[in-house]
Amino acid sequence: MGRPREFDNTAAVDAAMEVFWRKGYEATTTQDLCESTGLGRGSLYNAFGSKHQLYETALRRYSVVGPQGQLEILERPGSVKDRLRALMLWCVDVDMADPERKGCLAINAAVDSAGRTTEIAELAHKQFVRLEQTICHLMAVGQSTGELSAERSPLQAARFFQSAYYGLRVLGKVTDDRAALLDVIEGTLSAL
Repeated sequence: MGRPREFDNTAAVDAAMEVFWRKGYEATTTQDLCESTGLGRGSLYNAFGSKHQLYETALRRYSVVGPQGQLEILERPGSVKDRLRALMLWCVDVDMADPERKGCLAINAAVDSAGRTTEIAELAHKQFVRLEQTICHLMAVGQSTGELSAERSPLQAARFFQSAYYGLRVLGKVTDDRAALLDVIEGTLSAL
């Protein structure tokens, strides 16, 4: 009979997620993961198998906790444009308030070729699709009430908005120019 685990699995995954989010897959060392989780190397590998398996587990965890704030904003009452603006303003505020400029872990994982595998791409894609579906529903509502133009299908409008939103998340990692980010928001909303 093996020794029972003497650590909180969720807390260890959350700690590892923060390290991967801050440093990226390639720059994260096993020592970083041991220090952040409080686990020894052997316990870390016994619990999670490998650095890459822990990365996948962290991304699965992020897919649960990461989008919560975004979805809450989009599901609030109010006009569609106000909710879309609130989402974009939220990401500007979150990204600019973070001194490390971590951005979105799903986006980071999608563009980090060192850690990207089919599984990682699928995890990121699932998160993107979930947000796309929520935005698509909002676009349909906005089009049905006349608040938004019906020139595009709701799905096409959602994908346009989402590409601007994710572009804003990337820009938020590298600029301190809030006015430029606000221009992206207003330009995107005016095109809807």
